[in-house]
Amino acid sequence: MTSNPLLTPSDLPHELPDFTRIRLEHAVAAIDPALEEHAAEIAAIATHPDAPTWENTVEALELSGATLERVTAWLFNLQGTDATDEMDAAISEIVPRLSAHSDAIYQNEALYQRLRAVPVPEDTESQRLHELLLRRFTRRGADLDAPGQQRLAAINQRLSTLSESFGRQLLADTRELAVLFDDPAHLAGLSQARIDAARAAAADSGQEGWLIPLELPTVQADQLVLEHPEARARLYAASQRRGLESNRDNLLEQVRLRAERARLLGFHTHADYVIAEETAGTAAAARQLLFDLAPAAAANAAAERKVAGELADTELAAADWPYWQAQVRERDYSLDEEELSKYFPLRQVLVDGVFHAAELLYGITVTTRPDLPGYAEGVDVWEVYDADGTSLGLLLTDYRARPSKRGGAWMSSFVGQSELAERRPVVVNVMSITHPVDGSEPLLTIDQVTTLFHEFGHALHGLLSQVRYPSLAGTNVPRDWVEFPSQINENWAFDPQVARHYARHVETGEVIPQELLDAVIAARQFGQGFATSEYLAAAIIDLAWHSLTPEEAAGVASISDFEDGALAAAGLVVEELAPRYRSTYFNHIFGGGYSAGYYSYLWAEALDADGFDWFTQAADRRSAGEQFRAHILSRGASLDYADAFRRLRGRDKDVTPLLQRRGLAGVSLG
Repeated sequence: MTSNPLLTPSDLPHELPDFTRIRLEHAVAAIDPALEEHAAEIAAIATHPDAPTWENTVEALELSGATLERVTAWLFNLQGTDATDEMDAAISEIVPRLSAHSDAIYQNEALYQRLRAVPVPEDTESQRLHELLLRRFTRRGADLDAPGQQRLAAINQRLSTLSESFGRQLLADTRELAVLFDDPAHLAGLSQARIDAARAAAADSGQEGWLIPLELPTVQADQLVLEHPEARARLYAASQRRGLESNRDNLLEQVRLRAERARLLGFHTHADYVIAEETAGTAAAARQLLFDLAPAAAANAAAERKVAGELADTELAAADWPYWQAQVRERDYSLDEEELSKYFPLRQVLVDGVFHAAELLYGITVTTRPDLPGYAEGVDVWEVYDADGTSLGLLLTDYRARPSKRGGAWMSSFVGQSELAERRPVVVNVMSITHPVDGSEPLLTIDQVTTLFHEFGHALHGLLSQVRYPSLAGTNVPRDWVEFPSQINENWAFDPQVARHYARHVETGEVIPQELLDAVIAARQFGQGFATSEYLAAAIIDLAWHSLTPEEAAGVASISDFEDGALAAAGLVVEELAPRYRSTYFNHIFGGGYSAGYYSYLWAEALDADGFDWFTQAADRRSAGEQFRAHILSRGASLDYADAFRRLRGRDKDVTPLLQRRGLAGVSLG
């Protein structure tokens, strides 16, 4: 299909896919030729008649598979943002084929032996790449015998199918369990724009009333403002029903297969297998951090619940705790969430806040490209320029909530950076923000403002990458390092210099008063007991599942009992507080790439808290930003991570700032 737009590089700037031309049938038709092309490229490398050189082996491997990457980038990015039944069906058939193709590469003995024999250049980046490739081959079964490789390939293909199915079923459950209200009194507390959006959502689904879709975490944001207890209870209960039947067997099978694969590859558990490649180094180190913090976090959460219950003058149920905690925050910090949001129109926050902060720190500018097409209504394309006018790449922003979009927020790439391939990045930031039906800008909550900055931190990691090899570029780093730049960037959301530049009242244009900004900053530290506990609970459950041996995994009968036992073992039992994600809707670990890695947000926050202390002490932020860019953002995986942090900070990380931020300053870490 010479007319298939996915079979040749796009002629748009930086190979931005031409979304106006690409359809699902193009991606489906392109899979076979893309797989065949990549397989031929691998065979040519493995059977090259000359002795292995860096160029004919490693660089050739790095440049291979360009067509396949182009096809899968379009396919999987669009599945996350605009899934259809037809797309899901096509992907469910394609995923195991991609897994088999990948296994065939990593179990290619001739290719593996060429990599082992190749002379390696003396520069650090090449040395890092060679080490990474050899580890990747051994971790994918290159040293196993033939029966072992066959079993590993079967496990990988089955896991790829299960993971895709988990996410697809979760999206279906999330749609189905959206809560329909027929009594307007139950919507008290919501803004008029939110009520109108719920009315429109119901009409779009062919129903009468007001439809509130579910968000990914257990606690729904509307629980913080809905005044009617029954409304809060219905949302909370619906959230926790996701996957109870549809994903139960799926996740248990994933746990068993991951445990079997780890043993096959010489690891005690899946957690040991995964975390050996992370900056934490060992599953024991990650577990120790979680277990050290859990009891103190639980005590803080219990104290917060008591205070909220006193204001409510009742014993709080789980569905009501977030609402009354928000009431305590409003009382103690004089923050009216609805009024506060009027200082945070989406585009104003993005352009005058997120982009402005990046210009202050890194000298980059972000310019809209209305001439370049996005993949859906409301998707904007921006070009990012360096201080000298050089184009660094493209950014797509997709913030509009759609029924076809999976919940949560993320950054992904359509094109990765590589000096070898002469490519600049094309990255995308995604959130699901309900837009007013009248076409006006949505007004953001404090959490949404923070998330906007967080995801752009990931985007900066991709856009400012400056490495030679694709495998080392941008966010191709361990999960407990990839969250470091994004969490650092969160800190600028309410930095006074940045906030006063974007936080202007949508009706009056008034800049946010200093006393209100001070209250926002102070209030962000409020409720850390609850926030830390629900996060730790999810991270502990993740690590518990993936610390099972094959025999232990086979013996798990009740998911809820397993979760309760894991939390009790860690000393994290808080009445009426649920984990941020329960197992049946924990998409990070059963539908995404974070299995045995959800702890990484906290691990990275230790780096972030200490690193941001360094930023605040710097005499010149622009100079500090250049150092952060040089040592962290631009280096991808081309530098040892501990060494990169030492170059930035002048020493190893200190966890004290993290403990202070989380209200855990008295905790002694083992």
